[in-house]
Amino acid sequence: MGKKKKGHEKEPNHERWLVSYADFITLLFAVFVTLYAMSQTDKKKVEEVIASLRESFGYSKTSPASKPNVIDAGSINIIPSLESRVAPPPKKTGRSGKTHAEEVDFKAIKAAIEAYLLKNGAQEKVSVEINRRGLVVSLKEAGFFNSGSATVRQDSTQLLAKVAEALNNFTNPIRVEGHTDNMPISSYNFPSNWELSTARATNIVQYFIRQYNYEPASISATGYGEHRPAADNGTSEGRSKNRRVDIVLLSHDGERGEP
Repeated sequence: MGKKKKGHEKEPNHERWLVSYADFITLLFAVFVTLYAMSQTDKKKVEEVIASLRESFGYSKTSPASKPNVIDAGSINIIPSLESRVAPPPKKTGRSGKTHAEEVDFKAIKAAIEAYLLKNGAQEKVSVEINRRGLVVSLKEAGFFNSGSATVRQDSTQLLAKVAEALNNFTNPIRVEGHTDNMPISSYNFPSNWELSTARATNIVQYFIRQYNYEPASISATGYGEHRPAADNGTSEGRSKNRRVDIVLLSHDGERGEP
């Protein structure tokens, strides 16, 4: 048999680079698909955003109504918690830079005064409470006045100064209210407990205005005599509690109830 003729040798393939290029394009596409998938918010994140929005607009978390479809899960990117971005409304600031005290400020003032009293062993001279009217600082007669006198004792001026400093950073109106027990008094200066209680409150007001530049239009003095007791006048302990001067930093509710 005759020898088979040798076929022509295959020419080299110059387009093999296309295979590598196609692999590269495929991998690049996969990378972009992965990045796109990672940028999408999962269902849990959408629920958190919706819950935050509902809470911001005053909806109850336990409301039986169905959740509104506020955000489309297919077109949202990751959003930080709204709670951290919603700032509380700024406090009203007066011309002097002072702010209007709210409940959180009342608590801070109360804590500061009580810490000072504890440090200086003066808990029996001053008491502090927060009620509907606002912050009430009660100056007990035994710590600030001699019996039958409306003049603040010299050894108590430092303690009174601490109270004045603590209240001087706020624009809330202040009422200074004098009280006595039901024991009658009749002297040249004070014919009755009305005059004594009013004079004590007035002296405190004058001290705040003269020494700490309190705005006269925002502070007032009144005397109740024995007619608004804090305790039973039938005992010596009760009468001691009733002989006091209350300094009231008024809250919004307290302001509405004042003339």
